[in-house]
Amino acid sequence: MATSHFRVKIPRTPAAGPEGAPTAPPGAARPLEAPTDVPGTFITALPPLPEPTMRELEVKAVNPPYSYSRVTYNDRTKEFLYEVIEPQLTAHEKQLVEHLKATLTRILGSDVANLSTADKRAYLRNESEEYFRTRGITLGPLSMERIIYYVLRDFVGYGPIDALIFDPEVEDISCDGVEVPIFIFHGKFESVKTNVVFPDEDSLNSFIVMLGQRCAKAVSVASPILDGTTPEGHRVQATYAREVTTRGASFTIRRFKERPFTPVDLVMMGTASEEMVAYFWLAAEQGESVIVCGGPAAGKTSTLNAIALFIPPTAKVVSIEDTREVNLPHENWIPGATRSGTGDRGADGKAAGEVDMFDLVRAALRQRPNYIIVGEVRGRETYTMFQAMATGHTTYSTMHADSVKSMVNRLENPPINTPRILLSALNNVIIQIQARTEKGVVRRLKQVLEIVGFEPETNELITNTVYEWDPATDKFVFKGHSFLFDKIMDLKNFTTEEMDAEFQRRTQVIQYLVRSQTTDYRQLWRTIAQYYKDPKEVMKRVEASAPAPKPASPT
Repeated sequence: MATSHFRVKIPRTPAAGPEGAPTAPPGAARPLEAPTDVPGTFITALPPLPEPTMRELEVKAVNPPYSYSRVTYNDRTKEFLYEVIEPQLTAHEKQLVEHLKATLTRILGSDVANLSTADKRAYLRNESEEYFRTRGITLGPLSMERIIYYVLRDFVGYGPIDALIFDPEVEDISCDGVEVPIFIFHGKFESVKTNVVFPDEDSLNSFIVMLGQRCAKAVSVASPILDGTTPEGHRVQATYAREVTTRGASFTIRRFKERPFTPVDLVMMGTASEEMVAYFWLAAEQGESVIVCGGPAAGKTSTLNAIALFIPPTAKVVSIEDTREVNLPHENWIPGATRSGTGDRGADGKAAGEVDMFDLVRAALRQRPNYIIVGEVRGRETYTMFQAMATGHTTYSTMHADSVKSMVNRLENPPINTPRILLSALNNVIIQIQARTEKGVVRRLKQVLEIVGFEPETNELITNTVYEWDPATDKFVFKGHSFLFDKIMDLKNFTTEEMDAEFQRRTQVIQYLVRSQTTDYRQLWRTIAQYYKDPKEVMKRVEASAPAPKPASPT
């Protein structure tokens, strides 16, 4: 396998001298052929594979031209490894980085914290360059870039895990203790060990304190558990020192995705079919309440966000979450998030200043929303949410359950305690799973069910399965009938042929968006919003595209 390296062209000639020469550190990979630009003008080199039994699977730019990722597979241990590749420093450059960071720690004022991220980076860059200039230290441009990278990474970024935060394929970052490799959940390779390790307790404890500061929460020996959200929206759960975790401090970071999952992503990833997505579109337009059920990491919130994009553009939406994950383009949208309190808990079980899901759901009902989105139901707020459904508020939520039966058991038992008769206000249940197939681990919508009614004699909910996933063929099967279509036909006085034609049009729009790979949620939402206003104009654009979509019939 050919050895490669990353280079960046600099329009200046590197300065000569032992400090300034932009030479690669000993042992770093060098190009097999002389590069076309000035020799040595690269910021980050790709080192050789650690073991001869390793195979390189993927090399990707994460924060070019500084940090990159490499995923390898070890044929001997049968394990994947995610390597963070950052600029390699000479011994002299390492000393300069430490001196510079120590100096900046002393001179930085509290006013810097109020600057934006871009202003912080510009300020630190200027201060770093001034530091070397006033001390007569001459550095080449690439050596300067390598040093400033680590300063910005540790002061503005997330230190050793900054590259993991940058990588959009990384969903979760987990550190289990000191001298234990950090693990990630990768969108393509699942749970993978990385080459990032916190070598000592002081560095890991300092990192946990930094996470607490980012979340605007204090963490210490007296309060060793941290649960918060960073300004970027990443969800953080951490423990400090060895107070509650015997291997040292630990943390788990669930990355917030700025680009939310869309209906097109559902189809392109094979999670749902075009017809199912068209069904969700009709359900959202009709104000059908939905709960997405599934196990951990099944993709419940992603599916919920995708379906919520079909909410009509004029509707008022209120979202309620512990940690903000829902991201909508709607202008009339109020995103709400819970807040932890301070001090001891009172008789009601809440600390001073605490705002929980129940408080937010109750407040949302006073805001006259058309749609209420509750990130996950798990407590007394569920009863209020179902009361809102019964009074005409469309509600979307998620829950940890693998079937309608387990969902009902959770809902009607402590701590939720929702009467079964109230559950008939729910219209749809989506069962989502994480399954292992020939394609690897995939996320699929196992079932889409309708809650048809309540049987008082048997005390059972009456359900109708609309779509079901066939694992043998990896296809989604329409089960023959939908009460949603009956409801629409009654409301709009449609014939069966007219209902079929409307469903075909919605399906064609979804197929058009999939063909054009419209995964940007704002661009996709503009098409959906335009369809609500002028469906004929959208259909002209859809029908003009090629290849012509195949009609789909639900009946």
